[in-house]
Amino acid sequence: MSSPHIKSAAVLAALTALDEGRTPERPVYREAVRTLLTVLAERAPGRSVEVRVPPYGAVQCVAGPRHTRGTPPNVVEMAPDTWLALATGRLSWAQAVTDGRVQVSGNRADLADHLPL
Repeated sequence: MSSPHIKSAAVLAALTALDEGRTPERPVYREAVRTLLTVLAERAPGRSVEVRVPPYGAVQCVAGPRHTRGTPPNVVEMAPDTWLALATGRLSWAQAVTDGRVQVSGNRADLADHLPL
């Protein structure tokens, strides 16, 4: 967690709220999710995998064949709290998949090498 993005006020506020059993305020949650999605896209540039964290954001990342139309063949989707936990190292990719906390499709949709941020 050395990235300045991960230490942003929104990320810290969202994590604090979740730790306290509260749902973060919508603007804080949105900013935290989008901040960490941006970091993922910067660290794993490409357009072969779409990572979706509804309702707050989605990015395309990971090098490989570029997808341009329709539903991409490699999709990862999860809830905002799961995304924050994965991105910050509070939850492992393997555990999230085992627990069914992420939905993955496609042979390139494994983010284990890119998380935590």
